Amino acid sequence: MSTYTDIKKIIAVTLPILVAQLSTMGVNFINTIMAGHAGTDDLAGVSVGAGLFYPFEAAAIGLLMAGTPIIAQLLGKGDRKSIPFVVRTGLYIAAMISFIFIAAYILLADSILAGMGLDHNVHYVAKFYILAMVAAVVFISLIIPFRALTDTVGRTTTSMKLFILALPLNAALNYLFIFGNWGFPRLGGIGAGISAAVTYFIILMLFLYILFQDKRFMGKEIFASWSSRGSDWKEYLNVGIPSGLSVFLEMGLFGAIIIFMARFGTETLAAYQIADNFANMAYMVPLSCSMALTILVAEAAGGNNHGLAKRYAKAGILLSVGFSAVEVALTMVLKERIGMIYTDNPEVILIASQFLIYASCFQFFDSVAGPVQGVLRGYKDARVPFLLFLVSYWVVCFPLSLALDHIMGLEAVSYWMGLVVGVGVASVLMTLRLLYLEHISLPELLPFWGTEKTAGEFYHTMLRQVSFFKAGMVMKAERQKSLVLQYSRSIGREDIYVPQKLVLEISMHVLTLLHMFAVGHARKSYVP
Repeated sequence: MSTYTDIKKIIAVTLPILVAQLSTMGVNFINTIMAGHAGTDDLAGVSVGAGLFYPFEAAAIGLLMAGTPIIAQLLGKGDRKSIPFVVRTGLYIAAMISFIFIAAYILLADSILAGMGLDHNVHYVAKFYILAMVAAVVFISLIIPFRALTDTVGRTTTSMKLFILALPLNAALNYLFIFGNWGFPRLGGIGAGISAAVTYFIILMLFLYILFQDKRFMGKEIFASWSSRGSDWKEYLNVGIPSGLSVFLEMGLFGAIIIFMARFGTETLAAYQIADNFANMAYMVPLSCSMALTILVAEAAGGNNHGLAKRYAKAGILLSVGFSAVEVALTMVLKERIGMIYTDNPEVILIASQFLIYASCFQFFDSVAGPVQGVLRGYKDARVPFLLFLVSYWVVCFPLSLALDHIMGLEAVSYWMGLVVGVGVASVLMTLRLLYLEHISLPELLPFWGTEKTAGEFYHTMLRQVSFFKAGMVMKAERQKSLVLQYSRSIGREDIYVPQKLVLEISMHVLTLLHMFAVGHARKSYVP
């Protein structure tokens, strides 16, 4: 298969995800716009509530999305019987997350909002908007395990159709709850939160309906029992917690930058919001591509077809970078006109046009880091990427931004320069991580990095393999040739020549560093 064919496959999976993501963003956009028309206090309250709430919501979603690579790998292995257990585990974790959000609101919301020194009306709107969004998170958390199931088993068009429905539904409910039409109470910004909660409750009910109507989604099997397995909990949390924390680190970074950016004046803060909003919209393509690669790579890896997984990774990165290159070029040309979409203030437009240059630069790096993260997630490699993001954002990006501001005196531009460097470092480190894993071509080594097994278990397995090799269990010449050709076809390279006398049949058909050590005549250069 050609790279072109792989790109077509990735686009087919990516487009529905992109539409679903844009629809989700559209709900937040509609809430903000319609709350703004209700009054300044309502807009301010919704903005404060969303700013405090969204990083934690995004982290929870990131944790629960761990179900996607787990289910995809099970499909690749042909182990459909385990899927209901994974979905149930996701639902239990979703219930725990919901309880944490409810408890945190009861215990912390008043004190946090009081400490911000908000106007009374803004405080009131923010408090009850967050309460409504806590209810929304309960429904969203329960949706995510079902979405992981439908995206992998039935591909991504199912969730796309449902999330498209969320846009007009949320707008209609806003019309009722925000403005008090058709006999409903006028709730202003609080109504935006209630509309979101009701919208996601309806979407949850539709997901449940589809699960029971379509046999592919095993709705009856999922709810036939409430049992779960410890191994599924361990795997879910091993993948999900680092993924969720990675999202929180990124969201927290941008939240911190807003705090420091505020001291440069209203115009600079407004310009930052313009550039950041535009960058978020552009990032939807790499993000959707990342989610698609998680599904495709996980399914290929689950079926031990690592040649196909590598091809998907290559094609996905090329697709994302290609889009980003076009986006960067257009932004450079149209940066002033982009600012005009948001405001008619000439000073804000001028500052925003400068910020958009930096935003495009870090978006280009994000077009690499995003898909690579999706590939690594497909291999269920989450802990090391989390550490790489921690270093990139909070060891490199943020301190550098502060240094450029307070030592070099570059002011607001400092934080954009820090973002460019930080995201650039993240893209390089994530790429190196992927190259390392693909070089050894053995996802079983991931447990050695602390994802599934202890070091003792790893070395026990190693000794068993070495004993097996020493027992003389080697292949004959014809079998050697057959396996080499089989592997060559799986990665699309039939021109490979392997001159060694003995080719050992090992997992994934690839000689790892371990086996090179155990069998001295093998050479790394023989296998790409």
